[in-house]
Amino acid sequence: MQNAAQAYSTTAQNTVTPREREAALLIKSAAQLQHVQDNWQDNRENLSHALQYNRKLWTVFVSSVSENENPLPPAIKNNIASLGVFIFRHTVSVHARPDPEKLGVLISINRDVAAGLRGK
Repeated sequence: MQNAAQAYSTTAQNTVTPREREAALLIKSAAQLQHVQDNWQDNRENLSHALQYNRKLWTVFVSSVSENENPLPPAIKNNIASLGVFIFRHTVSVHARPDPEKLGVLISINRDVAAGLRGK
């Protein structure tokens, strides 16, 4: 039974488009941040991990759009890069002065971008 589940998981991963994978990663990051925000008193030790995961994810996005081979139109590349810069700065702000309310903007951006990637 476990082999069948692993085979299904491998097949599912191979049939997911890059946009769907990016959307899923953004949702995963948003969920981590939301969990920290919802359980602030009991879960602050996970704040650094959630912020680091989100920063790494956005680092990949910004790096990807800065490559010459990236087929996206320049305006979209610029928008993604600008969002990335905002996220990096906001992440530093959250680290400097932790506050659960500050996580809301990161959660919203991730969810909104994921919805856009999914065409919603």
